[in-house]
Amino acid sequence: MSSANVLPLFVDLDHTLIHSDTLIESLFLHLKREPFHLLLLPFWLLRGRAYLKARLAEGIDIDAAHLPYHKELCDDLRRQAEGGRPIYLATASHKCIADQVAAHLGFFSGVLATEGTRNLKSRQKLAAIRALAPEGFDYAGDSRADLPIWQAASQAIVVGASPALLEQARRKARVAKVYPRRSVGLLTYVKAIRAYQWLKNLLVFVPLLTAFRFTDSDAVAAAVMAFFAISLAASANYLINDLLDLQSDRRHPRKRRRPFASGAVPVAQGLLLAPLLLAGGLGLAALVSWPLLAAVAIYVAVTSVYSFALKGYFLVDTLLLAGLYTIRILIGSVAIGVAASFWILAFSMFLFLSLALVKRCSELKLLAQNSVLQAKGRDYRAADLDVLYPMGIASGFLAVQVFALYINAADVAARYQTPEALWAVCVGLLYWVGRMWFKTGRGEMHDDPLVFAIKDRTSQITILLMVAASLFAYFVDIG
Repeated sequence: MSSANVLPLFVDLDHTLIHSDTLIESLFLHLKREPFHLLLLPFWLLRGRAYLKARLAEGIDIDAAHLPYHKELCDDLRRQAEGGRPIYLATASHKCIADQVAAHLGFFSGVLATEGTRNLKSRQKLAAIRALAPEGFDYAGDSRADLPIWQAASQAIVVGASPALLEQARRKARVAKVYPRRSVGLLTYVKAIRAYQWLKNLLVFVPLLTAFRFTDSDAVAAAVMAFFAISLAASANYLINDLLDLQSDRRHPRKRRRPFASGAVPVAQGLLLAPLLLAGGLGLAALVSWPLLAAVAIYVAVTSVYSFALKGYFLVDTLLLAGLYTIRILIGSVAIGVAASFWILAFSMFLFLSLALVKRCSELKLLAQNSVLQAKGRDYRAADLDVLYPMGIASGFLAVQVFALYINAADVAARYQTPEALWAVCVGLLYWVGRMWFKTGRGEMHDDPLVFAIKDRTSQITILLMVAASLFAYFVDIG
């Protein structure tokens, strides 16, 4: 071991040892438990960043085992620690969080972190390091706040810094090693805002189709604007939802690969993107009409209540999910100025409750296959499948029954040239609902059944045939 390497090495936590920010993670963990504390945040910050961090860290289990660690750096640190080098965790995160990380990794000689009234950042961190290592030290960090520490260190290790910051570090310090910044492509951000989920928002076009106004250019334009308004607002909610669910997502076999859970996209960027997307969605809705703005705002309010308060309650969450699908249809009705019928609302509520239960059953089945008996963050157990399966199947076939009754309604005979052709739609629905549940029972269902349906060739053909049957019933008179 060279003379430089016998010096103790101090390592930052956020965006250095891990690809995340524990302050923002603790903020969302805290707000998930105490959402009304959002109003207290400015007052806590006025008392200092150390006080804010202490309040946010109260009673928080950061789940150090599942944090997105910088694997290459951790491997290097472990090898050096096994070779006898003292390695310390030196972070501005609160000490109770830093202690959990150090205990999990097991190779740190000690921890320097924020506690009491001292926010251990930049020059305050440098003073604490010098007090512990007066004869010299090396330091690994990632941010502009680390420049004074790098300058004082014998050797600087730069992790994930921008080219401009790396150049500054090279001018001020002896940079011994650079861990390159992770590249984040456009596709990663598209995944982060879950743009594929925008497919669900095609439901806003249902009133346009059922009212047969797809030749009305004004109505089409209003529906398109409504689609993008609710899509942007929904993406804002997905971002917040993913930030709230970081810990449970990291324990999930598939969701752990989501951009925020995996650390591919910094959580701070999610905190910035969410309000921008929300503002864009509400702004587009306002351009169409004030009633549409109110409808999209109601959607945002319901999704917020779901995310912050009710998603952990069994059955309540599925009923809300079904309601959110139905609200999408109502938004389409508001956009083009037509009243949503009793039939379409009843049909959508039963059908989407069935699909929400498909989602829960597929998640529980996957957990059961991995010998996990309790869903993290949700009040469901693998044993609940015995009850959820019949509930979901019954709800799906109730939707088919509503459609069958609709065929015999008085206004159908007046609106459709050949209403008897709608029975083909009824048969298609029976097949499609049954197939979705068979796929769920076999463990072949995607986390999101609508995404599965859009990608599944059989579902595509079935839905197209049902649409064709509906158009035939409306336009063709076989008299």
